[in-house]
Amino acid sequence: MSRTVYVNGEFLPEAEAKISIFDRGFIFGDGIYEVSAVLGGKLVDCEAHLARLERSCGEISLSLPWSKAELVAIHEQLIARNSMKEGGIYLQVSRGAADRDFAFPKDVTPTLVMFTQERNLSEAPAARTGIKVVTCPDIRWARRDIKSVNLLAPVLAKQLAAENGAQEAWMLEGDVVTEGASSTAWIVKGKTLISRPLSEKVLPGITRKAVLAFLAETGFTFEEREFTLTEALDAEEAFITSANSFVMPVVQIDGHTIHNGAPGPSSLRLREIYLDFARKGGVLG
Repeated sequence: MSRTVYVNGEFLPEAEAKISIFDRGFIFGDGIYEVSAVLGGKLVDCEAHLARLERSCGEISLSLPWSKAELVAIHEQLIARNSMKEGGIYLQVSRGAADRDFAFPKDVTPTLVMFTQERNLSEAPAARTGIKVVTCPDIRWARRDIKSVNLLAPVLAKQLAAENGAQEAWMLEGDVVTEGASSTAWIVKGKTLISRPLSEKVLPGITRKAVLAFLAETGFTFEEREFTLTEALDAEEAFITSANSFVMPVVQIDGHTIHNGAPGPSSLRLREIYLDFARKGGVLG
């Protein structure tokens, strides 16, 4: 059955959805995107994603003509029109369509595209078995905190993972793990969660933020620092977080088994707590 998608003010069957060949998102990658999860027909932490969207757009001087309330309403309409229960909603905003020129065009209207993707998030089989990760050099640009549609480096990393029977790639600067191709990377030592500090080198993960809000409830402590691949291979547990994976255990890195090769109790507990949070609408107090 054809999905209903949203393009520049219209809800359309996907086969009828079109944008200009001069759109700057298509020509230059001059745009920003977000993905919000849907669980039980409800948005999960959508406003936090829209706040990050607003920040990313601000960093590239792209003015958003829509309020957060209007964007939430479009999300909710897509859920209703597609009878969506579980999955994600992709949002992309570009600077708009204009004849090809590198400098920002004047008096151009931004392009807004949104669509749904049905996925099994809550009962993903990988959560029971854990996922495999491969590593690769981090070849991305310097402003990784901006959720840009320029995703060729992560595409190549994900393809490398697929070719090696893995589900995610961790990118490296030397021996230091920066982050996953589409996720935040974590390791666990005792009752301490370790993930690198926020900076221009990493995307400020929305699911990362939620996990950190659970620390008091779980009894974990958080050590915000860089960690190396060598440390990860020797860790008691490893996991990733993202809007599409929630909290996902990592059981193998570059063919090396992490701990006993099964999802660890820390990542499973954090996933359980996150799912409870998401089912309630996923809004941090």
